[in-house]
Amino acid sequence: MSEYIAVALTFSFSLFIACSFVFVISGVYLFLFKIKEANQLYKHPYLREKNFNQFTISIRLTIVLDYFLRTLFSRTNLWFAKNANQLLSHVDPKELPMSVRWPIVGLWGSCIIGLVSMVTLWATLILGSK
Repeated sequence: MSEYIAVALTFSFSLFIACSFVFVISGVYLFLFKIKEANQLYKHPYLREKNFNQFTISIRLTIVLDYFLRTLFSRTNLWFAKNANQLLSHVDPKELPMSVRWPIVGLWGSCIIGLVSMVTLWATLILGSK
């Protein structure tokens, strides 16, 4: 195994584990302590139909993904971010308190970065086995 592959393998595994911890900590904190406040501040249009807890977990996570996209990509008009920005156009993400933003960004940011690190981990494992 090349020394570069060993370094890439170590780094991608460490990053994947760190993302896993951030995902769990952010998700638990968000869904136990901050979800009501986030829903009150963002006022997602889906919540006019039903209460947040009446939705399935996939729709709840989709609502939180819309919060994430609005928070980080508020000026983007591409693909998913465009839909989230249209649904949540009444929200200015800079005016939201950091105590509501960080668990949302931590949850979905760690998912995205963790996915990239997992693909890198598998690629380095495959390259290292040859």
